[in-house]
Amino acid sequence: MTAGTGGARRTTLADVATRAGVDRSVISRVLSGDPRLLIREETRQRVLDAVRDLGYRPNVAARTLRTRRTGTLGLLIPDYANPVYAEIIKGAEAAAAERDCVLLTGSANAATELNSYLDLLGQGRVDGLLLAGELTSRAVLDGLTADGLPWLLVNRTLRGEARHVVLDDERAAALAVEHLVGLGHTEIAHLAGPNGADTARRRNRGYRAAMRAHGLTARLDWTTRGDYTADGGYRAMLEILDARGRPTAVFVANLASAIGALHALRSRGVAAPAQMSVIAVHDLPLAEHLSPALTTVRMPLRELGRRGVELLAEVGPEEAVREVVTGPMQVVPRESTAPPPDLQERM
Repeated sequence: MTAGTGGARRTTLADVATRAGVDRSVISRVLSGDPRLLIREETRQRVLDAVRDLGYRPNVAARTLRTRRTGTLGLLIPDYANPVYAEIIKGAEAAAAERDCVLLTGSANAATELNSYLDLLGQGRVDGLLLAGELTSRAVLDGLTADGLPWLLVNRTLRGEARHVVLDDERAAALAVEHLVGLGHTEIAHLAGPNGADTARRRNRGYRAAMRAHGLTARLDWTTRGDYTADGGYRAMLEILDARGRPTAVFVANLASAIGALHALRSRGVAAPAQMSVIAVHDLPLAEHLSPALTTVRMPLRELGRRGVELLAEVGPEEAVREVVTGPMQVVPRESTAPPPDLQERM
């Protein structure tokens, strides 16, 4: 399909990639003359033939927000159903408005959805892009760079890439463990996030480091994984309850998982916090309306969104960005945590 007038759809990178039988990032790197790209000469010619046949015209987007063209920034998140991202969006919107920009948000929870968004945004519709999902690969980022679209990873890192702003997840996990230890708990489980989530890995590291610092054992059978949803938290909590022995407390990697965890405890007749205390990362208004009201670690989510926009606007697209937003961060004690059962009996 070729570009034209009269409402014809503009040819995208995806169209060329399909015709040439290669990844969209390869198209961008061929057209930009990337010397690091190692492909066969016949593949390179097939790409150039597809570009010519389809009449593809690569986008020449601004290389930095200092030469802003559209006044629009993009923010892609994994899922609107996760309330945590609502706070990040609020912070990003406020920072964008201060710069007379509009924030365009979208959710992509599958590779096909992500590619569709990137094809649209890569046609000069935004001046810069914040990526908060876990789907982004180096190939995707290479394609964005080749298209001239400034980007920044938010709330995640990617090995080999040096453009990210994240929260101090390890410190958040340490605060959760310290709160439980302060109440007298020594048998503390961890309901972690999914294997592929960068935030889950950092929180797991923080949990294990804090347990070691207090001379406690992080038992493997007391560490389970959910998928950052209430349903995932429910199933993971049941695994902890079915393990040998029973912990007196559990540190949950995120709020949605904790909602499911509390449901699992009720379904098994385990009272919280009388028989098991629960604390989770992220504090949102709904936490105090759960039963019992959930103890949380409050994270600077809005500041993360705000800082993402600031860095995207102020730092050149070729410059390294490795920033950790450290505060404010605090434990918000509520009804779901208390001393362990043996200490309660003595009180």
